[in-house]
Amino acid sequence: MSTRRTTRNAKLASIPLGIAGRAAVGLGKRLAGGDRQQINEELARKAAEQLFSVLGELKGGAMKLGQALSVMEAAIPEELAQPYREALTKLQADAPPMPTSSVHRVLDQQLGLGWRKRFRHFDDAPTASASIGQVHRAVWSDGRDVAVKVQYPGADEALRADLKTLKRMAGLFSTLAPGADVKAMLTEISARTEEELDYRTEAQNQRTFAKAFAGHDRFVVPKVIASAPKVIVSEWLTGTPLSKIIKEGDKALRDRAGALMAEFHFSSPAVAGLLQCDPHPGNYMMLDDNRLGVIDYGACAPFPEGLPPILGALVRLVVGERFDELTQLMYDNGFVLDGHEVSPQEVADYLRPITDPLRSETFHFTRKWLQQAAAPGMDFNSKQFKTGRAMNLPSQYVMIMRVLVGSVGIACQLDAEAGFRQIMADWLPGFADPVPAT
Repeated sequence: MSTRRTTRNAKLASIPLGIAGRAAVGLGKRLAGGDRQQINEELARKAAEQLFSVLGELKGGAMKLGQALSVMEAAIPEELAQPYREALTKLQADAPPMPTSSVHRVLDQQLGLGWRKRFRHFDDAPTASASIGQVHRAVWSDGRDVAVKVQYPGADEALRADLKTLKRMAGLFSTLAPGADVKAMLTEISARTEEELDYRTEAQNQRTFAKAFAGHDRFVVPKVIASAPKVIVSEWLTGTPLSKIIKEGDKALRDRAGALMAEFHFSSPAVAGLLQCDPHPGNYMMLDDNRLGVIDYGACAPFPEGLPPILGALVRLVVGERFDELTQLMYDNGFVLDGHEVSPQEVADYLRPITDPLRSETFHFTRKWLQQAAAPGMDFNSKQFKTGRAMNLPSQYVMIMRVLVGSVGIACQLDAEAGFRQIMADWLPGFADPVPAT
């Protein structure tokens, strides 16, 4: 094993070791009569600081997990979130750039030694960098401004190795967010590793979206101009990144951004037959004409028939508070783990806090609401936590849930007011149709 790989593994291994060590110290303090809440808050703060510090240093699967978790920073209580909120936001878009010589070498290999002739100008300084690649601004031979996405050399090896390591740590990561199915998230990411590593697949996904949303009055998907296994060239979009809107945007802009992002997520399976599965602010921007620009199509899930109607039926029963029927439907469709039992009342108590956005025409997504909604599921001693342990998420719904959670998390970061209920009615099969009484 190379020194570099040994170093990466050592950094990743430091996370669970640190968590375990602090947990032991915390147990000792509690046995000695220390304040339980204060000790737990301190443990959570230190664990989160270490987690995102380490993930931020590493590209590959480590950073990808960090980005996926970072969209839920709004769920972290204010007293814990402030020390590392900026670090979480940074994970959404930034990583140390690769040397210019490495960029040129990849372009030589992927576009041919004469690649410079295909551009009028190529900016060697990257405009953005992320988990497995970075983006450069350039001017194509026909004068169009383009974005050139270049994969890091060795990203494939790092991504596969990191995901393998992180999957072994899934149980320990779950102690930071007991309500989140980290193992399912990692399994989903692992299953799509090969697709994300081949930019030709991403290019095909993006072409599908661009064709489906061509001329749309609310969304813009940049057209792909050229692609290779490790390089993709697409039209450049100029707009205000969601990360900036979160910090500085006025209420009208934040509301529109949150609503458009949710509509894009729920409408794309019906419009394009695909679901974009990487929701974080770095992938969205508001254009000057008030349309939402959407980039990055490496992680997409096929839904050629649109979203599954059973999901709409489940949500409809939640909104109607028909929990007896809902619980039976959950059992019938694998949403309860084999050998476990949950009552309709337990299901009601578990779901009510997180389905508030569907109980009114519009809903104000705030950090405070998300913290309150997530708190019971993150409390080891709560009834909701125990109910959650009996729940199951069938594999065909993992990507949908990841997108839904990400969409809600970003809406809360935006402090946006949006009509999620109408968006569901428009685009979620089975939601608008009354579920027959039994």
